[in-house]
Amino acid sequence: MTIPYSCDTITSPANPRVRQAADLREADARRDSGLTLVDGRRELSRAAAAGVTIDEVFVAADHPPADLTDLLSDLASRGTRLTPLADRPFTKIAFGSRNEGVVGVVRFGPLPLAQARFTTGRPLLVIEGVEKPGNLGAILRTADATGLGVIVCDGRTDPANPAVIRASLGTVFTVPLATTGLSELLTWLRAEKRRVVAATPEAATLWHAAPLTGHTAILLGSEAHGISPQWQQAATAGEIAFTTVSLPMRGAADSLNLSVTAAVLAYEALRQEGTIA
Repeated sequence: MTIPYSCDTITSPANPRVRQAADLREADARRDSGLTLVDGRRELSRAAAAGVTIDEVFVAADHPPADLTDLLSDLASRGTRLTPLADRPFTKIAFGSRNEGVVGVVRFGPLPLAQARFTTGRPLLVIEGVEKPGNLGAILRTADATGLGVIVCDGRTDPANPAVIRASLGTVFTVPLATTGLSELLTWLRAEKRRVVAATPEAATLWHAAPLTGHTAILLGSEAHGISPQWQQAATAGEIAFTTVSLPMRGAADSLNLSVTAAVLAYEALRQEGTIA
């Protein structure tokens, strides 16, 4: 089976469609268009399996991905435009040196908190002020592995960032996910009656000594700034049930990588649930 291309091969990096796709590496272009880029075979397959609308797929014409021919043919039958690119324009839109022969233009963005649906009675991860796409992508992989939802609060990186999508291995399309600001999140947590367990380096309670199961929000702040002071203020005012926990640090560093801490706490929640030994 051959790939059912929609047009002749584009050879110029200055082609308008190539330029517009390359612009989607920037947050403003994603916000204005509602589009983003999906790099890689596995990520594109997971987007398609999740029912994400895929407007266009650019294919490296000089090195076409034979193992994706069936998927690309199926996408073409659903109206996705398949556009072959020569090496120079493909390099312009591809993710660095990790060129797998396909880059998709998809309609995707996380839901606002009011529209998100999380499993009642199960914990979720709340990530405040996350800055690095690699960290957020790794946290989404953990959430996918443990079956937890994720709320990104006042994030400094966008879950629709192509680097987040790549770092998540496409699990960003399958994890219950929402974005919000701190004020809205505190209101939502009060209405949901979710207790908050925050990871902070100075907490006296160890990570396994606090209940992480049930209707819990496991809160992690940015590596640079930690969690906002409004959390403790809301707790002092009796607006939320709030506990802090810490992980012991035996070396020179005072904290773990954000995504590592998220993984430790997510799997501790599963251990407490009794779903893992």
